[in-house]
Amino acid sequence: MKYAHLADLHLGSWREPKMRDLSTKAFLTAIDQCIENQVDFILFAGDIFNTSLPSLDTLKIVTKKIKELKDQNIPLYVIAGSHDFSPSGKTMIDVLENAGLLKNVCRGKIHPETKELHLQFCTDPKTGTKLTGILGRKGQLDKTYYQNLHLADLEQESGYKIFMFHTTLSEMKPKHLEKIESQPASFLPKNFNYYAGGHIHHPTKIELEGYGTLTYPGALFPNNFAEVEKYSHGGYYLITVENNSHHDNQKVEWVPLKVMQHHALTIPCSNRSPEVITFEILNYFEKVNIQDIIITIRLSGTLAKGKVSDINFNQIFAELYRKGAYFIMKNTAGLQSEEFEEIKTSASDPETMEEEIIKEHLQQNKLYDAETELSLTKTLLNALTTSKKEGETLSDFQERIIQEISKILNV
Repeated sequence: MKYAHLADLHLGSWREPKMRDLSTKAFLTAIDQCIENQVDFILFAGDIFNTSLPSLDTLKIVTKKIKELKDQNIPLYVIAGSHDFSPSGKTMIDVLENAGLLKNVCRGKIHPETKELHLQFCTDPKTGTKLTGILGRKGQLDKTYYQNLHLADLEQESGYKIFMFHTTLSEMKPKHLEKIESQPASFLPKNFNYYAGGHIHHPTKIELEGYGTLTYPGALFPNNFAEVEKYSHGGYYLITVENNSHHDNQKVEWVPLKVMQHHALTIPCSNRSPEVITFEILNYFEKVNIQDIIITIRLSGTLAKGKVSDINFNQIFAELYRKGAYFIMKNTAGLQSEEFEEIKTSASDPETMEEEIIKEHLQQNKLYDAETELSLTKTLLNALTTSKKEGETLSDFQERIIQEISKILNV
């Protein structure tokens, strides 16, 4: 038996058409590879789409590709993720299931007396594999499903079993996500052969005694600048099982999915001028073949002079696109001008801290003397923190604030 485990594509998440096209290409390529590898079935552990109601263009492409799977007699088993789940029930997962193109394995009932969640198994007709799982909810709202899950029947069921989940497990959090909310793996039922996870966009595979193999395949395609920069591409798991009765006889291989090459450039910019940084970026790419490549540029530090906007990104982008780059992204969140260097203050009282921050930035222009500027700034801040009065309309509230500010500024 052979099957694939995919997750977290978030089709429709990219606003930029070129990156949106690559995200779609990742899905099409992964399905083609699964067909070529003659898998018996495919798992998608949540967030095929980035919203419960994706665009028609996206839906047409996905539907056509899933139809190819049906024609090849390759079932697609899914759960809804935190993005493609809808509390109203209006989700494309249900529409595609009603059309007979996929199977949602999250099925169960609440016991009227114990209030426990009793999940039902879905059996793959070709291999006899038994599948079940729990959908994902935003803000860890799926936690109550696990807390009320009836475990005994699930754990005692015989045969090769797969549990699909879309949540953050404490034992599987990567270092850079260690502070996000999570729940323990002990919430899951034991004695399953494979646990197909989604939600965490970091490829992870662990073995837990009593549970077996637990995995996150990571995003099928990176969903933002940071993910492109960190991972360059997505991937999925391919699982080969020699004997359907024990997980020791299964091979779990992560398959990288490279639909486009990526080149990352990180430059520490402290004590450099915008002109020097512009030159360094252009000079660096003189020596690099960037034909049909995604480029990420991250700049950080404190400029020696000038503003971030003085870096000539128009020239940089024009030159790199002229050389054949597919798409360019920049990140300057960690870059600042010298006059706005981070303020280090020991004050614990908010009002004292606020005054110290204002004083740090006084006299960046010379419209007023320092004392007048300090008083004026504090008065303006006080006026802008005014609350709307009971019964006051929004337009009246806005008008009152404008009038107060006009009086303060004598305009």
